Amino acid sequence: MRNIRRYLFFTLVSLGIFVACRKDTVPSTEETFHFSRGMYLLNEGNMSMNKASLDFYDFTTGIYERDVYKRANPSLVLGLGDVGNDLKLYGSKLYIVVNASNKIEVVDAYTAKRIKSIDLVNCRNIASANGKIYVSSYDAPVSLGVNSPNGKVVEIDTLSLNIEREVSVGRQPEGLAVSNDKLYVANSGGYNPNAYERTLSVIDLALFKEVKRIDVAINLHRVKAAEDGKIYVTSRGDYKANHASLFIIETDTDSLMRQLASPVSNFWLDDGKIYTYSTEWDSNGQKNTMLFNSFLLTDLTTGFPYIHDGTESRITMPYGIAVDPNTKRIYLADAKNYVSPGTLYEFDATGNLINSFETGDIPAHMCFLGLN
Repeated sequence: MRNIRRYLFFTLVSLGIFVACRKDTVPSTEETFHFSRGMYLLNEGNMSMNKASLDFYDFTTGIYERDVYKRANPSLVLGLGDVGNDLKLYGSKLYIVVNASNKIEVVDAYTAKRIKSIDLVNCRNIASANGKIYVSSYDAPVSLGVNSPNGKVVEIDTLSLNIEREVSVGRQPEGLAVSNDKLYVANSGGYNPNAYERTLSVIDLALFKEVKRIDVAINLHRVKAAEDGKIYVTSRGDYKANHASLFIIETDTDSLMRQLASPVSNFWLDDGKIYTYSTEWDSNGQKNTMLFNSFLLTDLTTGFPYIHDGTESRITMPYGIAVDPNTKRIYLADAKNYVSPGTLYEFDATGNLINSFETGDIPAHMCFLGLN
């Protein structure tokens, strides 16, 4: 639904001020990067605008490099593509899911140079385990809407970079994560608000077969696995009476354990803590209500704000979060108005702002390079 809303909005806007030509400030000659330690940030870009881009924050030099994919691959006329929906660093390769362009871009993690493009219709999110990459797919074009069929998950070998197996799941699958030799996939049903899905598919990785569906909540979205094997999954709710929330799944029994009392839109797991933010529209106050809290995974009852210098008042639309496992620095991406460059905020472990950087449009997904 998020992509559909952005598409309809931009179809109207494009008839106005955006018909003017946008100057391309990206160099036409190839640049050579030698990254070793830092963080990749994937900017989604609005649907139909072909403005997905990849940035890199180099921890060694302190330099924030914008649009490194385009700069490292100038011969690719369309750049990264249309709507960067997820990314995963695995081994020496970076895998970038480009939703509306129906592909997964495989990139050298140290140079940002393209290795291969893998076709997959309406691909969404990505996970990895045991030398394989797993990607969810709506398995139907966006235009099919409520008439779309069940989605699927494909398995990609990281050596051959070929799709080896696939399995059918629920409608409009989103996030996925691996735990206890099983793959957990969030079925959203997001194309049909009158009939949202509410289950988490459980896939046996050896058989690559769906063995169970866990009833959780409507419109499931993000999925991550904790170090103890538990699965954390968010529900986007229905944007009305049912609020965004987070649920914990016990993977030994594949059953729902509990629900976090605080609303959650997105989260990051690190060192026994969960860092969350939530953004919900307050119809009474006609504004977004935002919360930035962390919880101990052993408690999950009391939230502790992780921003302590008032910077949260500057954030318009939180859209991505990450925590450096070594320094415990916290990174928050602000999508602002969705149509102009966003901002990446960097906080130290005590919640005080260190740096901020201008990003591409709709900064959303982050992963770290060379920290282990």
